[in-house]
Amino acid sequence: MPNQATRNADRAPAKVTPKNAAFDFRKYRPFAFAPVLADRTWPSKTIGKSPIWASVDLRDGNQALIDPMTIEQKMRFFKTLVDVGFKEIEIGFPSAAQVEFDFARKLIEENHVPHDVTLQVLVQAREHLIARTFESLKGAKRAIVHVYNSTSRVQREKVYAKDKAEIKEIAIAGANLLVEYAAKYPETEWVFQYSPESFSQTETEYAVEVCDAVCEVWQPENGQEVILNLPATVEASTPNVFADQVEYFCRHIAKREHVTVSLHTHNDRGCAVAAAELGVLAGADRIEGTLLGNGERTGNMDIMVMAMNLFSQGIDPELDFSNMSEIVQVVSECNNLPLHPRHPYVGELVFTAFSGSHQDAIKKSLDYNEKHQDETDNVWDVAYLPIDPAHIGRSYQDVVRINSQSGKGGVAYILQRNYGFNLPRWMQIDFSGVVQKQAESAARELQNDEILQAFEETYLQQGSFELLDYSVNNKGGEVYFNGQVQMNGDTITIDGTGNGPLSSFIDGLAQHTGKSIHVINYAEHAINPQHNSGDGIDDDTNNDNKTNANAAAYIQLNVDGDVYSGIGTCSSTVSAMLKGALSAFAQAASPVAA
Repeated sequence: MPNQATRNADRAPAKVTPKNAAFDFRKYRPFAFAPVLADRTWPSKTIGKSPIWASVDLRDGNQALIDPMTIEQKMRFFKTLVDVGFKEIEIGFPSAAQVEFDFARKLIEENHVPHDVTLQVLVQAREHLIARTFESLKGAKRAIVHVYNSTSRVQREKVYAKDKAEIKEIAIAGANLLVEYAAKYPETEWVFQYSPESFSQTETEYAVEVCDAVCEVWQPENGQEVILNLPATVEASTPNVFADQVEYFCRHIAKREHVTVSLHTHNDRGCAVAAAELGVLAGADRIEGTLLGNGERTGNMDIMVMAMNLFSQGIDPELDFSNMSEIVQVVSECNNLPLHPRHPYVGELVFTAFSGSHQDAIKKSLDYNEKHQDETDNVWDVAYLPIDPAHIGRSYQDVVRINSQSGKGGVAYILQRNYGFNLPRWMQIDFSGVVQKQAESAARELQNDEILQAFEETYLQQGSFELLDYSVNNKGGEVYFNGQVQMNGDTITIDGTGNGPLSSFIDGLAQHTGKSIHVINYAEHAINPQHNSGDGIDDDTNNDNKTNANAAAYIQLNVDGDVYSGIGTCSSTVSAMLKGALSAFAQAASPVAA
């Protein structure tokens, strides 16, 4: 008998040979810039408060667009960022283009900048560009000048052909120029920010060396506000390695207690948010990113996602995303980029369940929470829904959508939440079959109004069966039913006895039709008044059995050995009950049922 090793070897899949020989993993090397950090502390930490947020939508996001934003679009976007609550906003690269310069001047000269909002601009470490940058910010109350130069090995060796010392001198020269030009505009409170561009692909100890040299110029210990920004200009490693880089940096930077450590991650490996979150655990204070993740190549870190991740853990994100749809509209229109339907938190489908088991779990969780508010302390805890869609301005109509894969729970959710019908389980099973057949026939998702229409046509519109006048009398402990029912165009009289209105009506039906009829299940409930706004019955004189009613009754009948379900609605509980029985019987007597 073969051993386990032999069996595993026998089951080993054949090696996959790429169809295109250019797909060659041997052309790549493992990440080479991980610092030695055997005693890392970030894995055991948790995020307890929101970082400082800085939007770079109007710079990094804008420069990645096929068609950069106009001044009008930038102004609309800026106002949205202010409304959301950003206090630091990078508005552009004023030395690079006239439109960028003019936008900065417009914000300042027309007083569009709230007193608690700081403008940020980017500039390379070149004197003529720095001079132009300070000119663009003349008159600003407070501003961040963000200077950078690339420190990565690949750019040192292949782009600039300079060694480490020469690259560091560029950074020092830029730092000195900021001090020089800031002195020419003493009316503004200046914040200096430096980025060793491509920090993620820079030897971490060298990044520390360069940033220490910049701080020697700026002297943050003497009161100059300094931000040291660590960009994953290209995401080149797993988030845990980036976190090690950040922790190493925070441990070794000489003036750590006097500077703000900021992160600027990109999404080349799809992990920009994770890298930023682990970077905060590793010691960072501030996060740069964009709304919805627009930016160069695969994009910047999505601030909305990271902020909502904090929100979902009970941490105040200190940003207002309560009106998410409006924010998404502004961002999408200004960027001229569509939103993916499964974008976290804001995509059209992110709160939607099509799977029957998921729908059922959502419905049961919501029902449980409504019935046990004291027990749950009104804390959100619902299967498959990380947050309450209502908290970001989304409708519960987004939560459950119906197609051929949906089950009884989803259909029941739609009817309960939208129309006030709380179907018992046996009724859910019955109607889910109806909906599934309709969805399969249509080969598409069903809309809520289509589900309601199917519900009405199946149960509430008896066609040629109609309850007319009736009376119920209690004599000597027995209940007597006398009434008229229309069947197939004929008006017939029903007389029966029983221990209640329903049993006496069923008795009369059985006598008249000669069929064996028994009640299997019965349930009833009041319909919330908020659902009584449509056309339908609202009193006993209205002959249609529809949705505008105060009471709903659910009946399951055994008719000659077969089971049929019916529903009745009316302002009268008794009338709803009788109409429900007639609804079930009508299905038994219909040509389709037969």
